[in-house]
Amino acid sequence: MGLYGMMRTSVSGMNAQANRLSTVADNIANSSTTGYKRASTEFSSLILESGGSAYESGSVETRVRYAISEQGTLRFTTSVTDLSVKGQGFFLVNNSSGQTFLTRAGSFVMNGDGDLINAGGYRLMGYSLAPGAPPPVANGTAGLQVVNIGALAMQSDPSTAGELFVNLPSNADEVTGDTPLDNDAASEYTAKSSLVSYDNLGNEVTLDVYFTKTGADTWQVAVFNQADATNGGFPYATGALVDETLTFDPSNGQLDSGSPTSIDIPVPGGGTVALDLSQSSQLATDYTVQEASINGNAPSELDRVEISDDGTLYAVFQNGARIPTFRIPLANVASPDNLQPLAGNVFSPSVDSGNIQVGFAGDGGFGNMVSGALEQSTVDLASELTAMIESERNYTANSKVFQTGSELMEVVVNLKR
Repeated sequence: MGLYGMMRTSVSGMNAQANRLSTVADNIANSSTTGYKRASTEFSSLILESGGSAYESGSVETRVRYAISEQGTLRFTTSVTDLSVKGQGFFLVNNSSGQTFLTRAGSFVMNGDGDLINAGGYRLMGYSLAPGAPPPVANGTAGLQVVNIGALAMQSDPSTAGELFVNLPSNADEVTGDTPLDNDAASEYTAKSSLVSYDNLGNEVTLDVYFTKTGADTWQVAVFNQADATNGGFPYATGALVDETLTFDPSNGQLDSGSPTSIDIPVPGGGTVALDLSQSSQLATDYTVQEASINGNAPSELDRVEISDDGTLYAVFQNGARIPTFRIPLANVASPDNLQPLAGNVFSPSVDSGNIQVGFAGDGGFGNMVSGALEQSTVDLASELTAMIESERNYTANSKVFQTGSELMEVVVNLKR
């Protein structure tokens, strides 16, 4: 078995070096591929049991490993839909059959349908923010949908919620005459703020919010439709849309436990706006607006999209409205290096990698999302060229062993002649 074993061993050595050269070829070919993770060939020996007087040569086994967890350097671009992950995590993408995969290749562009796809043709997945903030399904992909920005053009959203946090002057005089609820020319009030809201068709509806001190630590809040005002004030063509009474704790100037903290305003032609007043105060200073906002927007063409480092995709319209539309999650597995690489620079979970866990950028060990940057290939060309030269020489050496064994075998055969 000596000569046969030697030849068999040299053949396994040539096969092992051929495998190594194959990974080197793949690495060099993908040295410019966005998000590519280098492959490497590792060797292990297979030793056969030998007798005391004869040595049985074994062979060499190879195993291909992928450095999927290795972070590539970031190359910054001018496109906000070029995405990368700084740290742990993968983008979730799917193909035309609806199968979901993981990838670090974040060169996303909009296709003809408005979907964000990368260079491999895979579509980016995310959670729609239309129904509200999404809780991610930690161990699955339920609730995910293709991120589509084509449908965002020329849309309007009616107002549904807002905030108005003010400081009301504690030393203001009480109004003893007619108040805004009387809705006459003699109506008096302490302070006023106006807020813009939107009806179901995207029309602007300006709301006049009046604050009137009616007693010690007691304030009347009345909301009117500014379009009904006479010369910008009282009387209005119709009465107050809604009114409420706020009471404050004199010991700290904050709303007391029995006071309402919000007011529901029926917007003419629209829905109901839940206006949060919870952070309002009553202190010995002037009337001050600390926060004033109402959601919704008028019809407008889409100007651009923006993506924050937590994965929130905002649609920015030409009228300046910035609407959160999608939240792009990240996924990870317990052993990323054991993911199964597939064509298109995507990965699939395997038995050795563990199941996927889904979360958001910056939370629970996930890395940060970087917009306007691409993760470059982790291939080092100098190292690959060195490995290629080493494999070439090792392959040649193994072939010499095989050639020597063949010549010796020929000598043995010729002994019979």
